[in-house]
Amino acid sequence: MPVIAHRSRRLGIAAGTALLTLTVAGCSGLGRTAVGPITYTTGRGAVIMVNSPSVKGCHRLAPSGATAVNNNTLVDIILYRTRDCTGPGTTYLATKLSDVNGLSALPWRSYSTVH
Repeated sequence: MPVIAHRSRRLGIAAGTALLTLTVAGCSGLGRTAVGPITYTTGRGAVIMVNSPSVKGCHRLAPSGATAVNNNTLVDIILYRTRDCTGPGTTYLATKLSDVNGLSALPWRSYSTVH
């Protein structure tokens, strides 16, 4: 085999390996979800189910808020009284558990995941 053909072949293999490595590394963090549903009841009595929400960021609940939340995902969540996942009065809700607000309590308006 000529030296130039052999060198081109090695360069092609090295470039393909580097490209494959970059592709796998770049996609590994995309699309991570809290596998399973979060179900909640709004202040108006509607039941809403969110299937496998992203583990990143703050998630808003219905505008009227939630009075009951059932976490059937594989990750824990934190419930907030504000729309932007800040402030006091949070509730930690572990995986496979539920929580219901008291009659005089403010509704939950957002949640974030613990990961």
